[in-house]
Amino acid sequence: MSDPQPIDPAGNTQAFRAFAQRKDPEAAPEKRSLVLPITAAVVVAVLVVVAVAAYLLL
Repeated sequence: MSDPQPIDPAGNTQAFRAFAQRKDPEAAPEKRSLVLPITAAVVVAVLVVVAVAAYLLL
């Protein structure tokens, strides 16, 4: 009993390697940097503190 169409292992290995080495941007989303939001929050907090201090001192 042999298969009418034998499977070519070299073809399957090449297909697997191509799949495994493929760069898929959807599979590994980039991590977003938190530097900008944290910097903006610190700037806003400093401005609020300066404004409150200026209001209380004047």
